[in-house]
Amino acid sequence: MRRFAFVAPAIALALLAAPASADLAACQLSAAVEDWAAARRECAPLAEQGSGAAQLLLGRMYATGRGVGRDDAAAVTWYRRAAEQGVAEAQYRLGTICATGRGVRPDAAAAAGWYRLAADQGDAGAQYELGLMYASGQGVAQDYAEAVTWYRRAAEQGHAHAQGSLGVAYHAGQGVAQDYAEALKWYRRAANQGVAGAQYNLGVIYHRGQGVAQDRAEAARWYRRAAEQGSADAQYNLGEMYAAGQGLPRDEREALRWYRRAAEQGHAGAQYQLGMMYATGRGVPRSDELAYFWLNLAVREADTGTRKSLVALIDDAVQRLTAEQRTSLQERVRGWAPSPERPEPRY
Repeated sequence: MRRFAFVAPAIALALLAAPASADLAACQLSAAVEDWAAARRECAPLAEQGSGAAQLLLGRMYATGRGVGRDDAAAVTWYRRAAEQGVAEAQYRLGTICATGRGVRPDAAAAAGWYRLAADQGDAGAQYELGLMYASGQGVAQDYAEAVTWYRRAAEQGHAHAQGSLGVAYHAGQGVAQDYAEALKWYRRAANQGVAGAQYNLGVIYHRGQGVAQDRAEAARWYRRAAEQGSADAQYNLGEMYAAGQGLPRDEREALRWYRRAAEQGHAGAQYQLGMMYATGRGVPRSDELAYFWLNLAVREADTGTRKSLVALIDDAVQRLTAEQRTSLQERVRGWAPSPERPEPRY
């Protein structure tokens, strides 16, 4: 008889748990099919009863405004309740909220604390973010070796940006011994997942012949993949290769096209090359107005030595402009702002 005294409560607990489990599955299914009204109706009571999974989902709904009005404070409340129960994704999301200050005051140290809790549970996104914090010294003491540790843990799980950042660490010898072969390996993994920064860096490796035989055609191939995603550095390098006929057939029109895309994103080198093309009529009809415009933009980012030569070129162009043209162009330069094609990678 004593044996069954222990079994009966277990059966009772299982019976009690079954409906809650079914309700959670229904809530998650509603979210999966994007029936957000049903998801909220089904998840809210479970979240109030202490279900970490339901709390996480409710937090995501408030953060995105799906099924409820967007409410950053409510999202923080639900993420925190789930995070305090050890839900790794909630810890990661709460870390991001603390880092960005969405719904709370920015707090890098708190962000690092939440990221670490999630990272210790194997959350690759949190591992990557924690690596970034160690690399930048935000919320923790700067420690490149520790950054590499966390990049590696995330990279080995397939996190593309962590793979790219690990490649950078090996390429620069930052936090780990410099190793071009390892840099190439990790860049390639990230590049094959579509990370533009890694594609650009892989192009640099082949362009310079670092750890591999120099291969400008292969460099151009990787630059192009990054450039098509909006990497200004890759666009500029591709323009340079078309202008010089290195790794690609010489083509001034293609050089112009890639310089322009990079220049419009604020790349000073591309602005200079574009200005020079218009100043000399190389590949385009000569235009003192466009030369003046692009060279004036380039001079804002130029170092002292380069600035002197740019000013001389600008002075040459300005002599052939009317006072009205100069005034109009100066207004355009003052009002100009870069137009990024995509967010910059975080490494």
